[in-house]
Amino acid sequence: MRRIDALRGTTPPKPHDARAIAALAANPGCARRALMDGAGVDKDLAARHLGFPAPFGQSPFAITRGNQFEALVKADGCAELLRMLREVLGLPIAEVAYHDVENVGAHLRHAHTRALFDRAARGEHDAGTLYDHPLLSVDIAGHTAYLEPDVVAFQLDGRFHVVEVKSFAVVDGQADPASVAAAARQAAVYVLALRTMLEELGHDPLSVAHEVVLVCPENFANRPVATLVDVRRQLAVLRRQLARMTTLDRLLAELPEELTFDLEPGEDGLPARSAADLADALRRVDARYAPDCLSTCDLCFFCRDEARQEGASDLLGRNVRDELGGVAGVAEALGLAEGSITPREGQEEIARLLRGAERLRQDCLT
Repeated sequence: MRRIDALRGTTPPKPHDARAIAALAANPGCARRALMDGAGVDKDLAARHLGFPAPFGQSPFAITRGNQFEALVKADGCAELLRMLREVLGLPIAEVAYHDVENVGAHLRHAHTRALFDRAARGEHDAGTLYDHPLLSVDIAGHTAYLEPDVVAFQLDGRFHVVEVKSFAVVDGQADPASVAAAARQAAVYVLALRTMLEELGHDPLSVAHEVVLVCPENFANRPVATLVDVRRQLAVLRRQLARMTTLDRLLAELPEELTFDLEPGEDGLPARSAADLADALRRVDARYAPDCLSTCDLCFFCRDEARQEGASDLLGRNVRDELGGVAGVAEALGLAEGSITPREGQEEIARLLRGAERLRQDCLT
């Protein structure tokens, strides 16, 4: 068994969906999350066993509203969606063709998706314009995760656009920034997966646009409105994190061989090991807690409690961390800028930029 699998123990790996993969990019500097997700550990089960359950998950009302809104957008062969795509992408009316990949059966969907996009990228006329329920894949530390974007639109000038349908409202042209950011991270996962697939098929991965089409209800009504969202920054962070997860050997080398996050159930179906033993194992791996973890990670309350006990008070938020490539706090950022802290592996470019900013600040003060 590989060391990363031994870290998970005897339980099977938990599969990743797009929402979980998107959350990886929310905290690229967290070794604890990288190792647990790389091993496929069930973080939700671990958090509940530790006594720090996270209140994640949508309400039944929100799920129902989301399903109803998506059905409206896709009704009559995506007629409403086509109207919006013509506006934001300039999609020619005469060339629209709709494919529902779900109709071929679950076991064939991934292969059928690859075949359809291969034909579309080659410019074959019967390949279609809209693809509903395509099945993409992405590699997570040696494990394949299958993903289903809402829709992928193919524009006839050779560009693919991912379409993400969300039920949060756009009011007077403005939407909740946190909701938009979460949608952008999730859409970036689909863009990356589609680019990877096209590259494997021998096509230009950049034929998948970095601008995704976000569809939301307008002004709390059911009338949908579409806008383009640039996900280049989210893609860059996601690539860094996934590359880090596929090369976890350095992190694993720093851990004792006997360390495991095993959640093997006992006779009652709950993890047999004690919560204290699991907590001790987790504390052997550094975490990078930030306030934004409360909306993205199942272990957020455990890590928050740990950070409070350690007296952490200068933690940076997600947006700043994304820009700084995982730098966790003000003290660390200042140390890298001043040169008093040696950058860790992967922080060299960020450290160079921070030192340049510090020199500019000093020049302005003199």
